[in-house]
Amino acid sequence: MLLYRWLENAVNAKGGAKALIYRDTYLSWRGLLHRVDRRADEFHTAGVRAGDWVGLMLGNVPDFIILSLALSKLQAAPLPLDPTTSTRELEMIMGSTPMRGLITRPRGGDAPLPISPVPAKKGRKTSPESRRRLQGTLLSCSIYPLDERPVPKSDQSIAAILFTADSAGDPKPVERTQENLAAEAEHLVDALGLDDEDRALLTVPLFHSFGFDVGFVAALRAGAAIYLEDEVAASRIIKLVRDQTITVLPGSPTLFESLARLPAARPLTHKPVRFIAAGQGLVGSTLDSFHKKYSLRPFACFHTTETGTVSIDVKGQAGDTVGKPLPGVEVRIFNPDTGKPAAAGRTGALWIRSAAVSPLRLSPPATAEPGVVPVSGRDAQGWYRSGDFASVDRGGRLRLHGREDDLVRVDGKRVALGEVEGCIESYPKVRAAQAMVVTDPIGGPMVVARVVLKDKAKVDPEAIIDHCARHLSPYKVPRRIEFCKTI
Repeated sequence: MLLYRWLENAVNAKGGAKALIYRDTYLSWRGLLHRVDRRADEFHTAGVRAGDWVGLMLGNVPDFIILSLALSKLQAAPLPLDPTTSTRELEMIMGSTPMRGLITRPRGGDAPLPISPVPAKKGRKTSPESRRRLQGTLLSCSIYPLDERPVPKSDQSIAAILFTADSAGDPKPVERTQENLAAEAEHLVDALGLDDEDRALLTVPLFHSFGFDVGFVAALRAGAAIYLEDEVAASRIIKLVRDQTITVLPGSPTLFESLARLPAARPLTHKPVRFIAAGQGLVGSTLDSFHKKYSLRPFACFHTTETGTVSIDVKGQAGDTVGKPLPGVEVRIFNPDTGKPAAAGRTGALWIRSAAVSPLRLSPPATAEPGVVPVSGRDAQGWYRSGDFASVDRGGRLRLHGREDDLVRVDGKRVALGEVEGCIESYPKVRAAQAMVVTDPIGGPMVVARVVLKDKAKVDPEAIIDHCARHLSPYKVPRRIEFCKTI
């Protein structure tokens, strides 16, 4: 009930103040609590109980916040999902995850969800036992049968399940406990100096762990007003920041690069303003342009689904680093060849330990070599191997240098290049493919691919892109195909 308890605290402190604002409508903290209690009753009537997992396939809309809090009241766990999740990935999630319910937007009238029965544990099927509309909405609530309720792998209750990608590109659930979220919230509130006078604008998708943690969790813990926005246009975002005197804006580097390119921008006069950029933030001329226009610098932030927030450059002056690790977060750099600690400034494998690191689903797989902790595994002392190459400078600031595997980040989302290559190579006329990430000055980071066709084959590049779009999530689909003779 952690999230719900924070809501009750905010109601007691500022019951009539604005809590949740979306476009031209808003809810006070008391109004939000009333909506949450009603949805909790509705979930209970539908059969949702403590320990259940319920998928929320929604964007940045008030219902995401309301339903997450309602599930928290029931001691059930929200499982945020990207509304653009491909059919293949959704089938994998439904076949392997003990999901009790799934909330979705309308999908063409009463058409069934694009899910077919998938072999799963104990022969479980993904066909719902009931399906209804949530009262007063167009949202569909599908309830699935469970052979048994999910049992945590430790004595810590699960507060949320956040999805990321494993090294093969397949969806991987990360179970975040009440203790994880509490620690993550305290790290962020202390580092950013958040309180109930703040106003947070959430444009980063809430189904993504960065948006969920740095946006929703931190703002709710601080009792800050939450402004939701699902239209990420730079001109609209900066207008909202000015008109609503927004003080906290988590965002992708692409958003801040777009803000830096806006013509005739003028400095922001209200204080404080914390712009938090996922990844390595802005550098070079883009950062200079941003600072000149707005008289502030975005804070580079390093955050992962499994660890929560690791570091934030709270001064905005650390160049191409992601700042110092937050208090309570330990990092160490190991030489991957020798297994010994790397010297200051040297690049090595990054290991992380803190109370925000999930203790669940992070144990080494059965196929791991004896005595070797694989990427995304934890050792007996609680150190998590992130899979990132990093270094720590003499000032204690963390700098990222790529990955140990072929996972890359596209606007904060993990993409396994091997998965993209495999999808392209499954096209009948393709012999081989090589995927990579490039950064377009306007479009930002995107996946592109070099492709070798089979002898005498002729293929329209758009046909390959369409093939990928049918099997991959949108952010994984190559935006450009380049044909070549060899790779």
